[in-house]
Amino acid sequence: MDLPQQRTEHYGPAAAPCAFERGTDGPRVIMVGVDGSPPSERAAAYAAGLARRQRSRLVVVFVGESAGLVASIYGQAAAAAVQTAEELADELRAQVRLAAEEMGLPVTFTVRRGDPYAELRAAADELKADMLVVGASAQAGHRFVGSVATRLVKQGRWPVVVVP
Repeated sequence: MDLPQQRTEHYGPAAAPCAFERGTDGPRVIMVGVDGSPPSERAAAYAAGLARRQRSRLVVVFVGESAGLVASIYGQAAAAAVQTAEELADELRAQVRLAAEEMGLPVTFTVRRGDPYAELRAAADELKADMLVVGASAQAGHRFVGSVATRLVKQGRWPVVVVP
């Protein structure tokens, strides 16, 4: 099954056009990474509230498994992994669309494939994000290896808010 590497959809009202300028009164583009976990749901809620109050555009990025990673899984497990990622993306898309309509917030929902850190970093650069919001990792191994949030903070290109 050949899946697109990136898919983007826009919901809610159109964002007010403005020239790109860092250091304005507040963030104009707030990007949040989601993966369906409780910390990422809290991060999305925080980012949506902040975007609404700041009159910013919200970009929600879901990073699914890359085709290369899925292909390395044997047999039916590969098809199940792809199916699960697609179902999760569909659920998140529906939640984002509903929230955008309820809040009257310009929201862009993007599905990307690959390493979450690399894809979030690339998306933030491409979109000229003023701020990134991510959920804290609950996995024990990340204390030793480093979580996506820790790696984004260390990158130091944007303000990063890590929501517990």
